[in-house]
Amino acid sequence: MKQINAIQNKIYTLSDLKAVVNGWRLKGKTISFTNGCFDILHDGHIFSLSQAAKEADILIVGVNSDASTKRLKGNERPVNNEQSRSLILASLTIVDAVVIFEEDTPLNLISTLLPDVLVKGGDYTIEQIVGAKDVIANGGNVIINPIVQGFSTTGIIEKIRKLG
Repeated sequence: MKQINAIQNKIYTLSDLKAVVNGWRLKGKTISFTNGCFDILHDGHIFSLSQAAKEADILIVGVNSDASTKRLKGNERPVNNEQSRSLILASLTIVDAVVIFEEDTPLNLISTLLPDVLVKGGDYTIEQIVGAKDVIANGGNVIINPIVQGFSTTGIIEKIRKLG
């Protein structure tokens, strides 16, 4: 029988997640962290999450809150609310924990959790990645994955509008 409650149990508050991370570390597990809005999940997201999961034993995903997504992406976003986006991410077997953050950047999450590996997709330099200095100063690594071309939430939304 499937453990449906296990999906919801992968969504944490920061204070609860900090305690869980400490437990994982006591067991010798390495922690990878990535973040994003993940408004409409697509191939690019799955690639990025898969790459982040390969980097450590545990993958934590920080999800921008609805208010944060709106500030970053505009008034018509998010399409899916933060609870829905978190639940979808938590249902992925490669994701071990999901945490919603209210700020525009995940700096507080990263500086609190101090993952072993910080993974970001895109055309960034390490100097541009929020939290990179904290992770490196703590002995961790920063990985930049390429963006999968042809997949974006904005592109999906535009395609849907054309169909309507």
